[in-house]
Amino acid sequence: MPREFYAALCLVLVIEGLVLFAAPQGWQAMMRQALQLPPRTLRVFGALAMGAGLLTLQLIH
Repeated sequence: MPREFYAALCLVLVIEGLVLFAAPQGWQAMMRQALQLPPRTLRVFGALAMGAGLLTLQLIH
């Protein structure tokens, strides 16, 4: 189990790095827009992303 968890974390880093490498200006623009959002909205988006990820993981396994 821990091995799969660490592999998943590594894949997250690869995907995040790929976004920064491929489209740094787009990422910067997105971050500028995110700074204008209230923290509650960011939390809701984070919760939705976690829920979607967990649901997708359940469906895959």
